[in-house]
Amino acid sequence: MSLLEARHLSRTLSGEPPVLLVEDANFVIERGSFTTIIGPSGCGKSSLLYLLGLLDRPTGGSVLIDGEDVGDLDGDARARLRLERFGFVFQFHFLLPEFTALENVMLPIRRLGRLDRIETEMRAMELLTAAGLGGKAKNTVDRLSGGERQRVAIARALANDPGLILCDEPTGNLDSQNSARVVESFQMLAHDQNRAVVCVTHDLEIAAVSDRRISMLDGRIVQPDS
Repeated sequence: MSLLEARHLSRTLSGEPPVLLVEDANFVIERGSFTTIIGPSGCGKSSLLYLLGLLDRPTGGSVLIDGEDVGDLDGDARARLRLERFGFVFQFHFLLPEFTALENVMLPIRRLGRLDRIETEMRAMELLTAAGLGGKAKNTVDRLSGGERQRVAIARALANDPGLILCDEPTGNLDSQNSARVVESFQMLAHDQNRAVVCVTHDLEIAAVSDRRISMLDGRIVQPDS
């Protein structure tokens, strides 16, 4: 059974005229795969990702997680599902600058509430160490480089051990060396840890090393598999 499935997924903003963001998207995402969504600016890539991540609601179609349609969940249930099952990495990392790297990674673990304080700190430290940032765990975000901040963001995305990682232009503000390191992390998460990674990107070099590419144009998928 697929981890994530889009069935006739669509989103249109009301207005005169209405604005089509995503139209009739159909595909499945399997565990252990690194998928990129590519296409020109404004083609609907990020809108599709936000639908997959339950951050926006579709105006048509459905999203299935492990075969279950999650479209009818209320806001609280959607938020809980995101916290338990999803990890998000964005171009702008959205870390809290006044907090340390360790505290930023601890935040989603605290929100989920399954671990006590000591276990939460140990889990966050383990993730930062795996990201090569164990020695900077107590640094505030403003004392980290751009590449280090994005690695903290990836560690935070993994805090609650999600099966699905959704990324929106995660290397957009990074140089080539740091971009390569981030992409290597995504490959490792998919292939070594059996997670599913879905990454919106305009970078064809990233797309070239992904397992699968979904191409979009004007809100529609024009090349679902390659």
